[in-house]
Amino acid sequence: MDAFKSGADALFILLGGIMILAMHAGFAFLELGTVRRKNQVNALVKILIDFAVSTIAYFFVGYGIAYGIHFFSPTDTLVAKNGYELVKFFFLLTFAAAIPAIVSGGIAERAKFHPQMAATALLVGLVYPTFEGIAWNNRFGIQDWLASTFGAPFHDFAGSVVVHAVGGWVALPAVLLLGARRGRYAKDGRIAAHPPSNIPFLALGAWILTVGWFGFNVMSAQTLDKMNGLVAVNSLMALVGGTLTAFVMGKNDPGFVYNGPLAGLVAVCAGSDLMHPLGALATGAVAGAIFVAMFTLAQNRWKIDDVLGVWPLHGLCGAWGGIAAGIFGSHALGGLGGVSIVSQLLGTVLGIVIAGLGGWLVYGVLKATVGLRLDAEQEFDGADLAIHRISATPERETTFQ
Repeated sequence: MDAFKSGADALFILLGGIMILAMHAGFAFLELGTVRRKNQVNALVKILIDFAVSTIAYFFVGYGIAYGIHFFSPTDTLVAKNGYELVKFFFLLTFAAAIPAIVSGGIAERAKFHPQMAATALLVGLVYPTFEGIAWNNRFGIQDWLASTFGAPFHDFAGSVVVHAVGGWVALPAVLLLGARRGRYAKDGRIAAHPPSNIPFLALGAWILTVGWFGFNVMSAQTLDKMNGLVAVNSLMALVGGTLTAFVMGKNDPGFVYNGPLAGLVAVCAGSDLMHPLGALATGAVAGAIFVAMFTLAQNRWKIDDVLGVWPLHGLCGAWGGIAAGIFGSHALGGLGGVSIVSQLLGTVLGIVIAGLGGWLVYGVLKATVGLRLDAEQEFDGADLAIHRISATPERETTFQ
């Protein structure tokens, strides 16, 4: 029976990792559809290389920082329990690799390629696992202090704060240090619209992310005996709530409509194992409203050229999710309890501080040393030709007889 359980658990978490790996295709197509046509190839290549660099950084450094575990043991040790510890690493790697995938959408169309690879290694190897270890492995005893002081530790079941808020708040300093795309904001106050290049690909990316998110949330139980359908239904209700509010507030704009479910899912991650489905619906609905309102405000009033809106989508909706777990996860509002709103607030703020400072440090050093952005001519030509020397849809074909 022990062998059967360990095999079932290994398969369970492996399937979760595969579903989240597929979400990286969603990140790629969401970015491809949102950026201008001359930057589509760059989006596709960047997401894949980001994942590869993340794997190396997390395997050799990040996972050890977060959990104190490494894989330099003999192979006959690694295969214990059907290789459960190995596939658990794979599962958690797919979370870690979401950090540069999130950042990628904010800095699209004007960032150099190789400095971003260096940033990925530093973020996934050092910045992300620092907070991951605090939240999910009780590093530095912070969770114990929260539990003894406020009655419950910081609760983040599937990463509203650990993954999404951290990714969004790392991205904000990267976007600010890069500056806006050339021609986006004129000196006389006019704003040049850069509409999505391909709505079908944008929608495809959002659908892939939405479907994969059920692995992201449900499989965060990490063992089969802890799996609960409540997480799946709460994820469903949150994505619906986010979709409908984004649809209404975004006035049926497809860019807002397809980011609505993502906003709801970002927000429900933290408390998806605690909330009543009605609480999840409310959490998602608020997240959809946050995304539309803050994306518009950041782009039009504050002139923050965050191309995919990753700061409002992941940074703000993720922070809301951490707080919402303390509200709708409580017994008073139909949840299972065992959460403290104060712990949720403090844990969320801590994640934002670590991410923000880490982002400023990583991107600030890179900007001062090797530079972050393409030059004016490269940006005009587009990252596809400037970096990869090929466009997504060549203007003509050459044939040789």
